[in-house]
Amino acid sequence: MFGNNTLFFFITALLCLDFQSMFGIIQQNLRGMAMHDQLKKIFSISPLKIALLVIFIALIMFYIDVQFLRFMELKALDLRMISRGTVSPGGETVIAAIDEKSLSELGRWPWPRTTIAKLVDRLKGYGAKAVGFDIVFAEPDENSSLKTIADLSQEFKRLRINDRRIQSLLHKKKMLADTDAILAKSIERSKNVTLGYFFHLSEREAAHLSEEDIEAAAENINTSIYQIIRASAPPDESSLIHAYSAVTNLKPLSEAAENSGYFNAFPDSDGTLRWSPLVIKFQDNFYSSLPISLLLQYLDWPALTLKLAGFGVEGVTIGDIDIPTDEYGRLLTNYLGPGKTFPHYSISDIVKGRLPADTFKNKIVIVGATATAIYDMRVTPFSAVYPGVEIHATVIDNILHRNFLRQSTVTTILDICAIIFFGLIIGIVVPRLNAITGIILCFLIVVSFVGVNTLVFSRTNIWLNLIYPVLTMLTIYLVITVYRYITEEREKKKIRGAFQYYLTASVINEMLKYPAKLKLGGDKKDLTVLFSDIRGFTTVAENMKTPEELVHLLNEYLTAMTNVVFTHDGLLDKYMGDAIMAVFGAPLNQPDHPLRACKTALGMMDELKKLQKKWADEGRPVLTIGIGINSGDMVVGNMGSEMRFDYTVMGDSVNLGSRLEGINKEYGTNIVISESTHNAVKDVLFCRELDSVRVKGKNLPVKIYELLGEKKDAEKWEKAVGIFEEGLSKYRQCLWDEAIISFQRVLEIKADDAPAKLYIVRCRELKKNPPEEPWDGVFTMTKK
Repeated sequence: MFGNNTLFFFITALLCLDFQSMFGIIQQNLRGMAMHDQLKKIFSISPLKIALLVIFIALIMFYIDVQFLRFMELKALDLRMISRGTVSPGGETVIAAIDEKSLSELGRWPWPRTTIAKLVDRLKGYGAKAVGFDIVFAEPDENSSLKTIADLSQEFKRLRINDRRIQSLLHKKKMLADTDAILAKSIERSKNVTLGYFFHLSEREAAHLSEEDIEAAAENINTSIYQIIRASAPPDESSLIHAYSAVTNLKPLSEAAENSGYFNAFPDSDGTLRWSPLVIKFQDNFYSSLPISLLLQYLDWPALTLKLAGFGVEGVTIGDIDIPTDEYGRLLTNYLGPGKTFPHYSISDIVKGRLPADTFKNKIVIVGATATAIYDMRVTPFSAVYPGVEIHATVIDNILHRNFLRQSTVTTILDICAIIFFGLIIGIVVPRLNAITGIILCFLIVVSFVGVNTLVFSRTNIWLNLIYPVLTMLTIYLVITVYRYITEEREKKKIRGAFQYYLTASVINEMLKYPAKLKLGGDKKDLTVLFSDIRGFTTVAENMKTPEELVHLLNEYLTAMTNVVFTHDGLLDKYMGDAIMAVFGAPLNQPDHPLRACKTALGMMDELKKLQKKWADEGRPVLTIGIGINSGDMVVGNMGSEMRFDYTVMGDSVNLGSRLEGINKEYGTNIVISESTHNAVKDVLFCRELDSVRVKGKNLPVKIYELLGEKKDAEKWEKAVGIFEEGLSKYRQCLWDEAIISFQRVLEIKADDAPAKLYIVRCRELKKNPPEEPWDGVFTMTKK
């Protein structure tokens, strides 16, 4: 199947890299880890490993060319030919048919050689350029007149009658009665006839023949020997078709004909003829087929070259036409349609001159049987009853118009790439989808591949393997589906048990669809954390009449806030009294986790306003909250003991988020976000810079921003924020009076702006007690 086995081993070696790397891991890491855990990790089953294993097995089977799958591929090739429909032939080749009409008018087959001679003469008269016979005239014509003349001659000799007039008369009568000689003269006169013959391809078939018979047969077919042989390397002739003898035409006929060619056919294992053998080796010579010999005559005897290579036949060249073959010297026949795709003319019409004079002008005419009674019918992709003579016409048309079905080393590489690529696509994508989506995607990929494969075949005549890539995809899908079915319920139970109390149902369902996205244990990931806390909750609690009222108020608040977190698919990490901690970006990857957290904060404030109005109407205490948000690297996973653990986050970024929530008390704001969060959402949400601060426990300053709302509503804050930023700039330049003026202008626009009021107080204090030089403008927090 391959021109170079190295290609196959190179590509399959690439697939083995995954397995080689696993064994490399064994050697490198077993020293520092428990062998049991390491082996469990390496030999664990995963969809990708299943895909790689199936692909590897498929490539092995592709290489050894499993007969059953080869049979399926041939059937798939037939279907592609049928789906392409009928293709019109070039018009150079026609069939002179021994059909039912001819048998009715000219008598049963075989006909007298005089009838065949009339046919040859008529075809010459019609202007046929080349006439080929898909028939062999191996035996003398049965002729009663000739036998009578022979008997009379023997009787005259016995009676010693030597009258010259009688002998001359007998000789004339013999010449008129010798129909083989008449046919030989017609063939010789026409100078356009190529006779067919066939080879014995087993020793058993040729066992009854003597050496003289075999030599005589070889002499009769010497016109069909390849005269030019080119070998790029010592050829492996074991791949060639070998013959042991030939059934040829009578010597006078063979000598009279211009050329000859064999018409042996070799069906595939299912009985279908798909290949036309262009070369057979007999004794020490290589012989051409009937279509090649006819073309040689039709094209005015161009150079005919057989090209051999180390693996067998490399190809055949006739003139400037390169004919692709397999290593056995066979051409893959590109059938153009069902029977009678080529024009058929009844021989009775030809012999009796009923056809227009230019019917066969400069045509190739192949004489053969199409009558069912003679049964020269073959199985082809288009029909189980296909005239054998039309196969020769198809091969001739394929060669004349270079209309070849192509299969080469390049197509083999493409087949291998298709097996690997589509196998990996199924192995990587399907495990990430649910069952319905997976089967739909697999179906669409398979149908698309079949469609593209068929389209390529119809448009370019390139035969790409269909069965191996499709079976690889289906096998990977089925095996992965079974694997998922076995493991999915176990995974679902584990996930539900781990997350049912602090994840929304939609997120849990998403995780159940994609359990591979859940990776338990400590991982460092870029996440966003949100902290919220009720302001003055201790005072509120002390003023409540009963504990039940406090619990009812707190539950109502926490329920509303939790629903907002879940609306944006956040992870409810924990409740800490009246405080809420939520995480975005875990356990499922959420590339937009900063935006989700900020929208959650805005949503919480919206819900709080509704609750505040409700509580005021009911005469209950009105709560207010502060929210802090930070984005950055955090350690996420199951934290705790072996007996009890929680899925949570840890790290400096988490601590900073908690500190930002407390900063709201200093600035009189509701939502404070860090610089990292601001950079991720600034194109969508509207914020103002509040300050650069050193939070308690950290030395490096961080910029903090107040989250105001969405960018589409920016006009509500733009003017005040612009003036505020001017004041902040003056403040950092120690221009206290100018800064105070700017902040007072902010208060003229928004009288209750707490940050502006705070900065006016700071500016007055710093004006009285200037900071030490150089001043970095950073405010240091002394409390959480």
